[in-house]
Amino acid sequence: MSREWGPVLIGLGLLLLVLGLVAWGGGLSWFGRLPGDVRMERGSTRVYFPWVSMLLASAALTVLLNLLTRFRR
Repeated sequence: MSREWGPVLIGLGLLLLVLGLVAWGGGLSWFGRLPGDVRMERGSTRVYFPWVSMLLASAALTVLLNLLTRFRR
């Protein structure tokens, strides 16, 4: 692994740490309960399709990765 990957990995680690602390503190309790996320419960069976939450996560990651590649050039 080359030396230029070091700051990127440290940044990703810090980002994961912050996200973990926010999730642990309950700051992401809304994620997965957005309008459009499908939940079906019948008896002891539960089916869950987080459509809108995953679209939001995909859009956020796309923007983040595009910004990272733009700044790396």
